[in-house]
Order: sequence, then C-alpha cells, then structure tokens
Amino acid sequence: MSKNNLMPSFLTGTLILTISGIVVKVIGSLNWIILSRVLGGEGIGLYQMGFPIYLLALSVSSAGIPVAISIITAEKLAKNDYIGAKKVFHTSLYFLFLTGLVFSLALVFGAKALVSWGLIRDARAYYSIIALAPAVFFVTFLSSFRGYLQGWQTMTPTAVSEICEQLLRVITMIAMANALLPYGLEYAAAGASLGAGVGAVGGLLVLMFFYKRMQKEMALKLNQQTTLTISDSALTIIKRLLRLALPVSMSSLMLPLVANMDLLIVPARLEVAGFSVSQATELFGYLTGMAVPLVNLSTILTASLAISLVPSIAKLAALKAKEAISKQVNTAFNVAALITIPCSVGLFVLAEPISSLIYNAPLATPTIQVMSFGIFILGVHQVSTGILQGLGHTSIPMFNMILAALLKVLLNYQLTALPFLGIKGAALATVVDIAFAAILNLFFIYKYTGFAPNLWQLGKLSFASLCMGLVVYATIYWQITTSANLNLFLAILFAVPVYTFLTLLLGAVDRDSLQKLPVIGPRLTTIFQRFI
Repeated sequence: MSKNNLMPSFLTGTLILTISGIVVKVIGSLNWIILSRVLGGEGIGLYQMGFPIYLLALSVSSAGIPVAISIITAEKLAKNDYIGAKKVFHTSLYFLFLTGLVFSLALVFGAKALVSWGLIRDARAYYSIIALAPAVFFVTFLSSFRGYLQGWQTMTPTAVSEICEQLLRVITMIAMANALLPYGLEYAAAGASLGAGVGAVGGLLVLMFFYKRMQKEMALKLNQQTTLTISDSALTIIKRLLRLALPVSMSSLMLPLVANMDLLIVPARLEVAGFSVSQATELFGYLTGMAVPLVNLSTILTASLAISLVPSIAKLAALKAKEAISKQVNTAFNVAALITIPCSVGLFVLAEPISSLIYNAPLATPTIQVMSFGIFILGVHQVSTGILQGLGHTSIPMFNMILAALLKVLLNYQLTALPFLGIKGAALATVVDIAFAAILNLFFIYKYTGFAPNLWQLGKLSFASLCMGLVVYATIYWQITTSANLNLFLAILFAVPVYTFLTLLLGAVDRDSLQKLPVIGPRLTTIFQRFI
C-alpha cells in the first residue's frame, strides 16, 4: 500500500459527526424547554440530583473505552490483521458486558446508601437514580460497538446512533414524565430518567445494525488474510485497553471535578471582591450557564475532528508513515483554525446582542467576550488531544489537564477576588487553563511529529477574521433595520462571504486544503480558483 493512499478523508467523518452533534444539541435544547414545563424547577432538580452519580458511574465503567478500541482496531487493520481486529472487538464486548453489569447493579444497590449518607440531599431523588441504572449497562455495552466501528474509520454508525439515542431519550423522558406526574413529582422525575436507558438501547440496536451490514465486508477480508499473525491473548488485549482507556477516563473525570471546584471557589471569591451572595450567584450563572455553553456550541466541529483523528492517526502510526502523519496533523490544525478563529472574533463582537436577545442578560456581555477567546484555544486543545491519543500517548493529555487544572484553581482564587475583574477573572482563568493544556499538548506533538503551528498562516486568518468582525460590528452599529433580530441575522450573513473572500485573497487557505473539505471543498475550489 502506497503511503500516499494512507490518508482517507477523516474530514468526511468530521462533517458527519458535526452534523449529528448539531442535531443532538437542537433536540436536547427542545427537550429541556418542554421538560421544564412538565416538571417545573423542583422536578428538574430531582432529575439533576441523580445525573452526576450516573455520569460518574459511566466515566469509570466505559469512558475512554471507545477511544482505546478504535486505536487498537485501527492498528490491526493497518497491518491487515483482520483476525486480530475481530478478537479485539469480541474481547472488549465480553469485558464491557461484565463491567457495565457490575456498575449498573452497584447503582441499584447503592442508591439507598447515597441517600442515607447524605450525598443525595433529597430522598425523593432515589427513584431517579434507580431509573438511571439500566442506562449504565447499555451505554457501557454499546461503547464496544462504537469504538470498533470507529476503528474502521466509519463515523456514520456513531452519528446515526447518537441521533437515534437522543430522539428516543427525549420522547421517553417527556412521555414518562407526563404519564407519572399524577403519582407524584419524584415518580415523574424517575420517569424522565428512564429516557437515558431507552435511548441507549436504541443507540445499541442502530450500532448492531451497522455491524451486521459490515459483516460481509469483514468476512471477505478475514478470508483473504494471508499474513500469519500471532494472536494476542484476551488478557493482553484487556491490559492494552485499560492502559489506553484509563487516562481518557481520568480526563473525563477532570471535567466535573474542575466544575465542582469552580462552584466552591468562584462564588466565595466574588463575595470577597465585594459582591453580595445573590450577585455572586447571578455572575456565576453568566459564566457557567451562558458563556461556557456558547463556547462549547462553537467547538462542535473541532470535537468531531478530534474523534475522527484518533483512528486515522493510529493507523498511520502503526504503518510508521511519518510524512502522512505530518500532513494529516497540518490539515487538522488548518481546518480547526479556519473555523475557530472567526468564531472567536464573531462571538466577541456579537456578545452584547447575543446576551440581550438570547439570554435577556446584557450584563453577561463582558464575561462572554472574555470567554470568546476560548473557542480557538479549546479547538486547538481538542484537536491536539485527538492527535496524541491517536499516537497512543493517551496519558499525556491527562497529565496536561491536571497541571492546567491546578493553575486554574490558583488563578480563580486570585483573579476572581479582584473587584475590577470579578467574574471576568474566573473567565480569564478558564481561558488560561485551556491555553496552558493546549500549549503542553503542542509541545509533545512537536516532539513526536515535528509539527509546529504556522504563525504566518494564523496571522492571515486572524487578519481576515478581524476584517470580518469590523463588518459585523458596522452592521450592528448602523442598525440597518429596526429589528435587532434581523440586524443580527444580516451581520452573520455578511460575515461569511467577507471572511471567505479574504482568506482566499490572502492565501490563508491553499488549494489542496480547500479541495479536501468534504462536499463543499471541490465546489469552493472551482468558484474561487482565481484567488488561489
């Protein structure tokens, strides 16, 4: 196999996962609107009390497993060891069946203890925890299918299963909450919690369907395998899975841990800065409930890019195709910068109209503006993490996140207590936290691949983004129409062609990179070929 042909378009997988991510977010948003009307604040509170326990159980039982399976599967496929890839899947399937069952039963039998020990403050949340227990088993079990199919570098099964899972989850949540509401709020909240399990079953069935469809191709490759390989034992496979998965799981645990530390530190330090308890709570809401979700929404593409990169890089690493790895790393960062830099500038400029029109909270503007820089930085962190995981260095991003989290705690404590910064200090601490982890990741990528960011290229993209930002600002400032919503829409509408034209004019995007963009790449290349 030629090394020039070792680079299937991981960008196609990125596009598929991005679309599914957006669909899942939209469905989830609609669900919360409807469910809030059904359960009210108290019912939502009961539902939410059980959810951190559920997420913790999932993080321990299965987080990181799909990544690990996709890495090992991709390595086996790169060497045409289809028998070995199949054994990896079967071993992980049996292993995750057992771990999922253990943690699911632990949740069932441990729910009363969580209430009696006071970890769950409201005893009525017991029923929600019990209702979430089956989901732990099914989500853990389905992760083996998801990881294996991703190892084949096919992202459609993951995308379709996520959408189906979310749809079934939402339908069940709303239906069961309505059906059980007459029996009491605690039962309605438990009914809503059942949605996680039903959704997981639906997602599992979808993945099993795709696996069944692929079996013919898999069987053909198995029959054609001529290379004799020494098959790894089940114990060896499990050890490798755990070695790769545990750091990823620990990274997943870091997110709720850091969030809880923010909860403990930020409001208290805001009070030191001179804000009342109610003011501190409101400001904390600006950061966690408004600014952070906007950043996360803007990085759906880079999160999808990171998932697609893992098996792709793993395959190239197994073949020791250093040149192909460098090209793929370069393409990934170019695409990430192309999207995230204008998003950062756009959110900074549009912070005030967005906070007013969407949240009805114009005072959130400064916090959103500070966090807007986090879009580009988080994109770099996500992509760099995916690259390091694909190279088999799953522990490096974990340690980098731990170091960054320690820095964040220090900065949160110091900056948030400064009266002239307040909640902006906490936002700045978050941005610095992600930036520190991203820089550490880039250092190790340079060490293992020789890749370093092209600052000149980043400068061109930044200039194009700033010009776009001025156009957006002018559109909002001049108030072309009397409707604030329409002005916001026009600003975004004008921004896209301005940014596209300038990036091509400045040569910020080369013909090869543009051509590789799935679906739209060839068309854009034809339209704008005079500039590139």
